[in-house]
Amino acid sequence: MLMNGDGAGVLVLVVPVLLFGAALTLGVVLHHRRVEAMRRWASAIGWTYVGSDSSLVRRWRGQPFGQGHAQRTSDVLVGTFDGARAVSFTYSWTTGSGKNQSTHRAHVVALGLPTALPWVEVTPQGLGARIAKAFGAQDIDFELQEFNDAFRVASGDPRVAHAIIHPRHMERLLAGSRLPWRIEGADVLTWRLGGTDVTTIHPALVALRDVVAAVPRHVWQDHGWDPVSR
Repeated sequence: MLMNGDGAGVLVLVVPVLLFGAALTLGVVLHHRRVEAMRRWASAIGWTYVGSDSSLVRRWRGQPFGQGHAQRTSDVLVGTFDGARAVSFTYSWTTGSGKNQSTHRAHVVALGLPTALPWVEVTPQGLGARIAKAFGAQDIDFELQEFNDAFRVASGDPRVAHAIIHPRHMERLLAGSRLPWRIEGADVLTWRLGGTDVTTIHPALVALRDVVAAVPRHVWQDHGWDPVSR
């Protein structure tokens, strides 16, 4: 049966609406499945799936935070790791406006510290680090040139940075996964671009635990906590 012009026009309007509705429904179904998978993952290790927590947006100031607008969190998972409080979440932010608007995501994993320390940030050398240094960003030098070539180090207190990044710690960082990390306040955190991937959470926490273990006793004592008398 042939379709007249009016019928064809209605079909042209209806089909995109139906396709959009189907895509939206599929998106909702996939999101719920993903959330349930995360809930099961969290429950299996004694963690809790929170979903979102707006306080995490303002908790830290260094990268990847403080960029763009419409910052938000999702897939927030909280628990403990080796007795320390821990959190994993997706951090999202938007840059540009209108047709030039883009949304970015980073998976952040953080481990709590027993006391606040001066900020120390270690990031793998790369195009971003070279550009930052070209514009005058800090890069602290260490006695091991291989480490200097592999990482950029910045800190609010270079003496603390040198104390934490001692020769044995440098060797471990060079031999490890070379994740970026930062001590900021009473937390140490790492991040990577993209959404939450639960398979990366445990390796990230292990790397952060190694950073905490590298902090010398005198640095803790200088900031009001003694690991020996705990």
